[in-house]
This record gives sequence, structure tokens and C-alpha cells, in this order.
Amino acid sequence: MKILHVYKDYYPILGGIENHIRTLAEAQAKNGIDVTVLATSLTKETVIENINAVKVIKAGRAITISRTPLSLSFLKFIHRMKVDVSHLHFPYPFGEFANYFLGVAKHTVITYHSDIVKQRYIMKFYKPLLKRILNKANRIVATSPQYLETSMFLKELRHKCIVIPLGIDINYFSKSDRFVSEDIRKKYKNPNLILFVGRLCYFKGLEYLIEAMQYVNGKLLIIGTGLEEQNLKAKVNKDNLNWKIIFLGNISNNDLPSYYNACDLFVLPSSHRSEAFGTVIIEAMASGKAVISTELGTGTSFVNVHEKTGLVVPPRDPKALSNAINRLLMDKSFREACEINAKKRSEEFSSEHLIEKITNLYAEVVKE
Repeated sequence: MKILHVYKDYYPILGGIENHIRTLAEAQAKNGIDVTVLATSLTKETVIENINAVKVIKAGRAITISRTPLSLSFLKFIHRMKVDVSHLHFPYPFGEFANYFLGVAKHTVITYHSDIVKQRYIMKFYKPLLKRILNKANRIVATSPQYLETSMFLKELRHKCIVIPLGIDINYFSKSDRFVSEDIRKKYKNPNLILFVGRLCYFKGLEYLIEAMQYVNGKLLIIGTGLEEQNLKAKVNKDNLNWKIIFLGNISNNDLPSYYNACDLFVLPSSHRSEAFGTVIIEAMASGKAVISTELGTGTSFVNVHEKTGLVVPPRDPKALSNAINRLLMDKSFREACEINAKKRSEEFSSEHLIEKITNLYAEVVKE
């Protein structure tokens, strides 16, 4: 079987969708499937390479409009790719457009990661074509029951939708260096450590978490970089919270499990539906940590079960965040119960389960 994954970016670009595609592609290649990833380069030059048995084509970018890279060579490649299944990772309007008009794959699967939320003017023009693209697909994968129920596009196409949650390498995050974790706790000299991991972008809701920290006895470690970094640092300075909010930037994947293990709880304070799933929640749960997330009608409240694996609060509500953090910090027995439940629930989101379900889906599709 020949599979083509289509998205705008790929490793070493890091993000939920990029990591998901890499998990799928490398596992599929390991299982003997002929896998190609078609993405775009960060420059005008096209790069073709082999990464862990996966053929990766990064087509040279001509221009980027509203965070959507356009590429003439991308169009040429997708027209030449004679594969059994073209697996599109939505949203990437240019990629979906290219596959619809120029793709020659026998079958199409679309993983609907997120609605187009911020670029509303693009959606105004894209909406009529998007309906045709979704209708043409053999199957549409929603990553959570919540997203299937709340997306205006998916509700109309339930007959061809299937829910397959994202997955990660659970074992990787369940094992950490205890001594490194102890050193982290000693370094920040506080009995209460709160952790955030992710890109610093508009939909992560970090400004609300920063405000919430005014009412929390603890330190917040922020791992990640992004477009909102300087604005967030300015807010921390303005609120005189430098002593309790620390920006760590990007850290190595090798060290990440130790930071999860070092913290007392994990917070993902996302503010908009662009946060469609939140694989970092699974990472924290696999590390045996209670989680606080927000109710967006997406996977964030599907993975994290309110009052069982942690707490789910309204978005854009600093007081609700601070109350939830303080409750988990102060009620040790409740937090420990959440930690046990979180660890157990994380097993439902293993990469093995993900790959098995996607492989079975491909097998169904190619028989049609």
C-alpha cells in the first residue's frame, strides 16, 4: 500500500499536527507501508529527504498568506503522486485545494484536526469549496466526539465520519530521570510547581493563566516559544510576576518527561477552538499528573475528564483557573486520585491504538 500524508509543515517543525503526522508516518513505514509526506519548505528551495524510512518532500514556498504557504512545486508533486490513499491533515486550504483539483490518489482520507477559526476572511471564500472537498473524501476522521458534535461542517457529514483520537508514545512519558526531576524542583525552590507546554500563540490562553497566577501560591514554568512570547513576557513584567512565572523556551525532548514529572500539576488554558485536541494533556497524564483544561467543545474536555483526571473550567476565565489550581494544590487526596485516573486514561491514547485504527480505516477505504 502507498500512502501520502499532506500538510503544510513537517518535522523538525514541532506542533500537535506535525507530531501526529510523524507518529503515523514512521510507524507505517516500520510496518512495511510505502509512505511519503508532502509538505512545504521554509525557503524557496525544494528539499527531498528520507527521515526514518519516510520519504519527505518539502516543496519550496513561493509566498505565505495568512499562515498558509503556497507552492507551485507542491502542485506538481501532488499531481505525480500515484498512491492508494492521500491522507490530508486539515486545515491546510492550499493542500486540500491541490489534492481536490490535481491529486491522482485512488482514495482520500481527511483528518479534521480543527475548524478554521482565526482566518475568517479566508473561510468566507473557502467555505463553498470546503464542502465539496469534504463530500468527495472517502472518510473523515474527527479526533474527538466533542469536535464531531460541535463543528458546523462535520455535523452534516456524520455518515462518513469516524472518531479516532490522537495518540502518543505513552511509555516515553511514563519514564523520566528521577534525579533530573528532583534537581528541577530544587532549582525553583517552591513546593508548588505548575507546568505549561506548548507554542506561545493566540489560542493557548496564556494571558489568562498569567493573570490567574496572581492568586496562586506557586511557580509557573512555561515551556515553548511562539509569536506571543514577547507580549506574554511584557504582561508578566507589568503584573510584577517575574519571580513566580519563568519562561524556559524550548527544551529537548529528552528532558521533557523530567519536567512533567517534576511538576505538581499541568495546565492547558486554551481560549479558542483552534485547540482541537491538546496532545500535551496526554503527555502530562502519561506522566501521572492531574490536568486543568478548558471547555471548548473540543478534545481538551474529552481527554481530560472533569473531576476524574483533573478539572475542566470555562475558557478565558482567570478566576476559574486560579480556583482550579488552588483546589488541586490544596486537596492532596483529590489530586492523587486524579493522578491515578489520569495515568490509567492515558493508556487509551497510545500511538499503538492510533496506528491500528488508522490502518484498519485504510483497509476499509481501499476496498470501496
